[in-house]
Amino acid sequence: MKTLIKDILINTLEVLKFPEEKIILENPKVVEHGDISTNIALLLTKKLNKNPRDIALSIVNHINSLNDPVFSSISIAGPGFINFKLSENFYHKNLLEIINNANYGKIKPNNKSALVEFVSANPTGPLTVGHGRGAVLGDTISNILEWNGYNVNREYYFNNAGRQMRKLGESVYSRYSQLYNDNTAFPEDGYKGDYIKEISKIIAKEYNENLLKSNDLSIFKDCAEKYVFKDIKSSLKKININFDSFFNEDDLYKNGDIDKVISDLEKQNIIYQKDGATWFNAKIINREQDKVLIKSSGEPTYRLPDVAYHKNKFERNFDIVVDVFGADHTDTYPDVIALINKLNCDIDKMRVIIHQFVTITENGETVKMSTRKANFITLEELCDEVGPDVLRYFFIMRGANTHLNFDIGIAKKQSDDNPVFYLQYAYARISNILNKANDLGYQIDKKVDLGILNSDIEKNILRKLYQFLELIVKLKNTLEPQILANYLQSLSSLFHKFYVQNKVITDNAKLTSARLILISGIKNVLKNGLNILGVNAPEKM
Repeated sequence: MKTLIKDILINTLEVLKFPEEKIILENPKVVEHGDISTNIALLLTKKLNKNPRDIALSIVNHINSLNDPVFSSISIAGPGFINFKLSENFYHKNLLEIINNANYGKIKPNNKSALVEFVSANPTGPLTVGHGRGAVLGDTISNILEWNGYNVNREYYFNNAGRQMRKLGESVYSRYSQLYNDNTAFPEDGYKGDYIKEISKIIAKEYNENLLKSNDLSIFKDCAEKYVFKDIKSSLKKININFDSFFNEDDLYKNGDIDKVISDLEKQNIIYQKDGATWFNAKIINREQDKVLIKSSGEPTYRLPDVAYHKNKFERNFDIVVDVFGADHTDTYPDVIALINKLNCDIDKMRVIIHQFVTITENGETVKMSTRKANFITLEELCDEVGPDVLRYFFIMRGANTHLNFDIGIAKKQSDDNPVFYLQYAYARISNILNKANDLGYQIDKKVDLGILNSDIEKNILRKLYQFLELIVKLKNTLEPQILANYLQSLSSLFHKFYVQNKVITDNAKLTSARLILISGIKNVLKNGLNILGVNAPEKM
């Protein structure tokens, strides 16, 4: 609808010979002010040197002359705001569209593609709740893009080499040795989780004592990698996340991508040598501080393979590239973007989502987490505790840029205090009403006069249902799933209020039919919204 109104306003400005101006449309917070509002008249005041209300009057008079049945009224408020109120007939048609289209809100495939990278944890241990927030966020963003017509590739980037993996192999070897010798020392900075012990037992079962004097830790590292990756994939599957592709950092070296990046940066004099290390010149890429790309030891920092990897992404010709990172990437990703910009990558296609940390609380106390010290709750453990639906919803119900406090107590409640229960109960209650109506022999008459839905709460529901269409597009632009979570909570709240105030099944056949259509519309929108969030819509609870 906003697109239609924008087109009407553009045409109106042209007819009235008013200068071009950016058109901003908003949904008024107060229902009485209409459904859509614009401040275009105020923006034109200086250019036209006229009173904004006079400008608004000219615009309104022209649009009214078009006699568009979509609008019930167009009014002027305050200093010159123009408020559009959509007709009841418009909302009624939209309601029928909702119940006739199971995929209401979903945009047809548009031949556009998107790459969404998320999780990307190295295979050194089980996924933590921090990884879980990034996982759910990335998957939900992928769903949002799919609902906007994109062909989405979910990608997991990992590194199975380097210091972390060597430390993993050393940790497993130490636990393996301890099975036969209690006095075996354990690396001070080794991985101390129980999973290390489990991996060591697997190796002992296959090789017995034959590896005790081995200097080759590759067996221990490789076995650990396979075990951990299997666990990672299992944890992700529990929360209904599957990846389309896995990209190994090592391939960047094997394929020559790293060398190519270094060569391209050298040609532009972006990198230089100092103290045996390779640095980038911050001034050339509009950054504040020079950083090391390759250490004096010859080992690259995270920035170099990340640059090569992102260049690879752009070479695969996606229309949009999305990165979902944890807060630990805050300092590095701007450098990476600045560098790939110099490598002829269209960074306007790139979106970086940084999510903040997660705090787990239980009984009012914070649960401490440390991967190395093995004092942490794994993603799988949390999922087993609260269930995949609650876990997914809680991870995206707050904006990614805010700290998330995950209260296990609330997450386990079967009451309105739990927002997931509140949503799912609304859906289940509607399902129950529709089933009861069917059992009583009621049939929905789609030709019934929906004008009978004339109470304030019913009108508000009709407006809220229509907003779902605009919300889908807004989600594509913002990539902020919490907006959808808030919308679904609002819609559920309207339904619960409606249910308390009104009977759906009444002695009036026409009223019953109209209200059955209304709650069917709510049910479909709730289901589609929950589907985008990756949360189940249960018929019974």
